[in-house]
Amino acid sequence: MSHPSDRESQILGGLWGSLVGDALGVPVEFLPRSTRIEDPVTGMRGDGTHRQPAGTWSDDGALLLCTVESLVEKGFDVDDLGRRFVGWYKEGLWSARGNVFDVGMATASALERIMAGTKAANAGGVRDSENGNGSLMRLLPVAVSHSREPIDVLLHAVHSASDVTHRHRRSEMACGFHALMVKNLLMGQSPQTAFRATIDQFSDFYSDADSRDQWASFQVLLDPTLADRSENEISSSGYVLHTLTAALWCLLTTATFRDCVLKAVNLGGDTDTTGSVAGGLAGVAYGVAGVPPPWISALPRREELDALFGRFITSCS
Repeated sequence: MSHPSDRESQILGGLWGSLVGDALGVPVEFLPRSTRIEDPVTGMRGDGTHRQPAGTWSDDGALLLCTVESLVEKGFDVDDLGRRFVGWYKEGLWSARGNVFDVGMATASALERIMAGTKAANAGGVRDSENGNGSLMRLLPVAVSHSREPIDVLLHAVHSASDVTHRHRRSEMACGFHALMVKNLLMGQSPQTAFRATIDQFSDFYSDADSRDQWASFQVLLDPTLADRSENEISSSGYVLHTLTAALWCLLTTATFRDCVLKAVNLGGDTDTTGSVAGGLAGVAYGVAGVPPPWISALPRREELDALFGRFITSCS
């Protein structure tokens, strides 16, 4: 088998890295940071919070895989995304082992609305309290597939994909920041260079009045010296900006995939999603060769994943 190109390696790194980060976090989800200080995660483990075997990904990974399959088979089609997400919710589509053991409240509410007849584009919640990380965790494939498009096209797609479960402007903007970071990493920029470029692009694009109303919430994320902050200043809850900021902080303060993802999981709290988002970004930054092979080997359904990811690479070429 030929070696993947640099871009292919980055895309595969992002996909495998997202699943690995998710699976590392599943057994310790919801536990406080103090517990991780006493018992840090150093590799794949089983049981724990959800009593799942080692290597099991959660709703994060399943919905990301539904997104990959939708992009491969239908192109960018929000209605199809909604149908596949409902397929996961009701039947375990692309779940690790055929069962759904975790789902966010905002995501569940949106999928119930789709099942009741609401169009996917209008299903996501718009209240301030509905700014969880449930769209951020699954949008890496959309960012990758649109990474060569102009920024306005990329961000429109990302916003539309987020809206299936999270339609608040703050969630759209957080997903937009993440997508710009992915775009810049795929161009071969270092994490630090990509981060600075993303801040500039974000500030330029989201300069309209409705977006600027949200800027106060992005104060920490838009700080060019984010990497200088201490761990005590980094939150790791399920709030979309906490997750994105924590994942980026882990990427900016480490130099390898392993160190980034373990740092993310050991922040405690919403460990599967922080781990998944950090793993996706680090996988893009360092390529698939940077993801420890034993961690990939611990994942179930690897042949199916290989086939799906191969089709996705082809669709993105």
